[in-house]
Amino acid sequence: MKGPRFTLFGFRRPREVVCSTLGKLEKETLEELWRRGEASVREIYHTFEKRTAYTTLMTTLDRLYKKALLNRHKEGRAFIYSPRITREEFEQGVNEDVIDGLLGHSAQSAQPILACFVDAVGERDRELLDELARLVKDKRRKVKSKD
Repeated sequence: MKGPRFTLFGFRRPREVVCSTLGKLEKETLEELWRRGEASVREIYHTFEKRTAYTTLMTTLDRLYKKALLNRHKEGRAFIYSPRITREEFEQGVNEDVIDGLLGHSAQSAQPILACFVDAVGERDRELLDELARLVKDKRRKVKSKD
């Protein structure tokens, strides 16, 4: 029997972490750059069909650059922006931050979370539970080979 769903004080879902780290326009701009590979402010401006001011997009791209999510280089008078990380790397980073927050800093605090995780996976998909067991086995093998 499942208990009620609620959010613990101080815990945020990965989607909420991204929302608090990046604004809506930042997320849309980053998504567009992941799709394109690289673009100038003007190219992004035209993609957004002029629904956002050019200077706002320029500021947004600069903020993403300062957050170390974008690279940029000059071509003539304009900057050309490109993603510094892939969408997958970004999502992996968010997931790692959430998991790190859940596990805490001691093995005792991690045990209930791990048990809950295994229960949740087992209830959703038996094949996924088998995959989890395989991943744990692979990780043990890698850790042993390092020792």
